[in-house]
This record gives sequence, structure tokens and C-alpha cells, in this order.
Amino acid sequence: MGGSSSKVITELLESWSHGDRAAFDELVPLVYDELHRVAGRHLRHERPDHSVQPTALVHEAYLKLIDQRRVQWKNRAHFFGVAARLMRRILVDHARNRRAAKRGGGEPRLTLDEADAVPLEPEVSLLALDDALTQLEIIDPRQSQIVELRYFGGLTITETAAVVGVSEATIGREWSVAKAWLFRELAAS
Repeated sequence: MGGSSSKVITELLESWSHGDRAAFDELVPLVYDELHRVAGRHLRHERPDHSVQPTALVHEAYLKLIDQRRVQWKNRAHFFGVAARLMRRILVDHARNRRAAKRGGGEPRLTLDEADAVPLEPEVSLLALDDALTQLEIIDPRQSQIVELRYFGGLTITETAAVVGVSEATIGREWSVAKAWLFRELAAS
């Protein structure tokens, strides 16, 4: 997205932060395609027949964004970071509900031998990643935020640095450390 576009988005976000509902209405068409790309990035890691499609995920996130009343939007990157977090929460909630329905939905139970033959579903991986990120947030909240912004939000190192308020070099180092920690945690689970 170009610099002038980012500036317009930032100005609309600031107006929306100050209660200008018309600014939000102007903002939506400017950010919709990027939100759709973020949703697609989230769903790329899900199973192909996932019941949530990118458009539905964007619309659900949009409804949650409307309810963000006390956010003082800093800039475009901050907005997309919040949107990415909302989309992650929606998908995790969906995966948890699906897993709960499978457990108590009258499905026959598998024996341990049968369970070993069943491949791990992508949404279980999403739940494992969410659990690992929750643990990382306890250990190092900034690294957890960096992972969320980079992995789920698709923000660049520069955009992530702007949102977090540290140097690009710090983001690069912490991104590397966080990825290594997550890889180790996910491999162990």
C-alpha cells in the first residue's frame, strides 16, 4: 500500500478514534482488500474444507472492529495488527467449538490405536500455536505481539517496529528468538 494511502488511512483512523463514525465508513473500502488478504493468510494454514471462508472471517472481524470504542489508533499497521488478533481469536474460538462438538457430539470414541492412525488436523495445530503464543505472552509479551503482527497480520519488520515502538533491528532479533522458541514448543507438543 502506498505512502499517501497509508496517510489517508491513518488520518481516518485518528478521526474514528475521536468518534467520527463517517471516518469509519470511509475507511472500510480502503482496508477491505488488505483485510481479505490477512484473512486468506490465516486460512491458508487451515484445512481446505474449513467452514469459515475469508469473506466471512473479514465480516466477523469487521463486526468486532466496530465495537472497538476505546482504541486510540496509531496508524495503519496498528489497525491491521488489531484486525489480525481479532481474526486469530475468531479462528481459535471456531476451532475450540468444533473440537468440543466432536468430543460431545455423539461421535464414536476412538481407541488409542485408532487415534495414532488419524492425522493431526490443521485446526488442532492452530490451537497448539495459540496455546504456545499464550505461553510466550506470559514469558515475553513483546515477542508474542511481534509473532502475532508478523505471522498473523503479515506486517513487515518496519511496520511491526512502528506498532511496537522499537527499532527494526530489535524486531528482527526478537522475531528470530520467538520463532525458535515457538518451533521448540510446537515440536514438543
